[in-house]
Amino acid sequence: MSESTIRVGFIGAGANTRKHHIPKLKAQPGVELVAVANRTKESGERVAREFGIGRVHGDWQEIAHAPDIDAVCIGTWPYTHCAMTIAALEQGKHVLCEARMAMNATEGRRMLDASRKAPKLIAQLVPAPHTLEVDRTIQRLLGEGYVGEVLAVELFSSAGRFVEPAAPFHWRQDLSLSGHNILNMGIWYEAMMRWLGPAQRVTAMTKVAVPRRKDGAGATHEVKVPDHVDILAQLAKGGVAHLRFSAVTALAPSSEAWIYGSEGTLRLEADALRLSGGRRGDAALREIPVPAETRIGWRVEEEFVNAIRGREKISRTNFEDGVRYMEFTDAVTRSATTGQTQDVKDL
Repeated sequence: MSESTIRVGFIGAGANTRKHHIPKLKAQPGVELVAVANRTKESGERVAREFGIGRVHGDWQEIAHAPDIDAVCIGTWPYTHCAMTIAALEQGKHVLCEARMAMNATEGRRMLDASRKAPKLIAQLVPAPHTLEVDRTIQRLLGEGYVGEVLAVELFSSAGRFVEPAAPFHWRQDLSLSGHNILNMGIWYEAMMRWLGPAQRVTAMTKVAVPRRKDGAGATHEVKVPDHVDILAQLAKGGVAHLRFSAVTALAPSSEAWIYGSEGTLRLEADALRLSGGRRGDAALREIPVPAETRIGWRVEEEFVNAIRGREKISRTNFEDGVRYMEFTDAVTRSATTGQTQDVKDL
């Protein structure tokens, strides 16, 4: 497909889809918003009115099978991603699927297999967005040997608030909807892979702070998705990483990543998107400028459309990398469950 109109259908229209995917796909030249299917037909009709989408369906499969749709944007929860992605690809449609990729690596591999059976179709995952503006600078510095041999990595991400025992049960705490995805572990691991490559082995311990919560209707649910996880990981390139993701560490410092090497240290302050570093002989860290031309942030929808038109390849994020972060989440879950170190499977 070159310059012909790309006709897009939306399956699920949650907050991220309404904030990013719908308006930013609509802004791309030669893109037509054809149809939407949300959790209810009524909510789909509200979205259609807001964004000028042509029609509303009550069943997502109608979007997947519609002959006048070229590409599908999937903005649902992880438990539906696998079935929806495979159905769309089998019907000859390009797919932009919301992160987290799937419930587990088995589903992720099924999605990858379906994409490989349709090599002319674009299959993209919404990428981890929080480090996009600094990724190229971090990759360049590491490639130039700024830190030398990577020896150790410290990565901490905290919600920074106290536990609320009375807060309602959230879908991210529901194992049947979110699978093995824990907090923002997957998106941070995805970002770390861009800099340092994948992990080989992991040892993990987790904590559920409030074992039972009530939903909006008053029904009680057992919480099985952790509120806190500590991970030790052996990286494939030799370094050792300590990763912590938490919704219970109130008043903790802002999220940071430290990369310690034989010749230097790099620090990323995630909220400020600020880099600093120091090399052997320096007395302290100094801020490292991030060139404006490399601060390339969110361009997911542009990349998706360009890939369909053959202008570029998907880099943020392809299904192969999605499976890699799902294999990591599976290994963390196995380790936390068994109390044993687990290998991270590779492709």
